[in-house]
Amino acid sequence: MNKKQIKFSPEVRERAVRLVREQRSEHPSMWAAIETIAPMIGCTAQTLLDWVKRDEIDRGVRDEVGTDERERIKALEREVKELPRANEILKVASAFFAQAELDRRFKS
Repeated sequence: MNKKQIKFSPEVRERAVRLVREQRSEHPSMWAAIETIAPMIGCTAQTLLDWVKRDEIDRGVRDEVGTDERERIKALEREVKELPRANEILKVASAFFAQAELDRRFKS
């Protein structure tokens, strides 16, 4: 089965989430609102639910890590991953220059 993945612009996502928030009171549940709005946008209900959840996290309605914070954590994890390599390079360079200084002193 070959599914075609559609990339939605941030504007479309924001509009869809806003529609869910605005029309939530007109439906018996959030899922009912999502099932009504998703076909209008051209996405699946699960996709729209994911967008709504992400929006709630970013607005602080849900108690999870927001998008900005998650990106910051990923950047810090990459940096931490590089630190041992950088430290090893510095150790080798330090040993090299220390040996060069000793060699210079003993040759003089």
